Amino acid sequence: MPRAGLDPAAVVAAGAALADEVGIAHLTMGSLAERLGVRTPSLYKHVGGQDDLTRRIAVLALTEAADAVGLAVQGYAGRDALAAAARAFRGFVLDHPGRYAATVGMESSGPDDPLAAAGKRLLSAFLAVLRGYDLPDADVDHALRTLRSLCHGFATLQSAGGFQWSADIDESFEWLIAFADRGLRAAGRGTAAR
Repeated sequence: MPRAGLDPAAVVAAGAALADEVGIAHLTMGSLAERLGVRTPSLYKHVGGQDDLTRRIAVLALTEAADAVGLAVQGYAGRDALAAAARAFRGFVLDHPGRYAATVGMESSGPDDPLAAAGKRLLSAFLAVLRGYDLPDADVDHALRTLRSLCHGFATLQSAGGFQWSADIDESFEWLIAFADRGLRAAGRGTAAR
């Protein structure tokens, strides 16, 4: 009989929280069971094992990141939307480094996979930003990849302690936003919101 109050969502939430503390690479079914006060075999009533747990954490992380970015960009366009999205995404990754790390390299098994749906929601939030730049249709995928790479790269490097020199990290991030804005405006059809 499963422990009262323990269900798949609770197990995944606890796993995500633990991953944020110890890193996704150090999250084990045993350490999660200990955190939850159950024996390891009890977890298998709620998740299919380590790989299933990691996949579910990735879905949770993408969903939460999509919510954060989507909420941040509401009511904004152009550079303001770009800045709001970038800051929200960076904040999410810095606040939840373990769960976000679960998304890296995780591949969807198909269009019905919850991972695909969560990833699409996050990309849709970034696509909303790009609409303010009036990009040619042929350039939207390239711009989306560029924007995601800039935000992902900066946030994951910062999260891993990758910026050791003396320049202020927040100033560098604002420089990145301005740089991306200039590039997107230049790539647009000349009607981008300023």
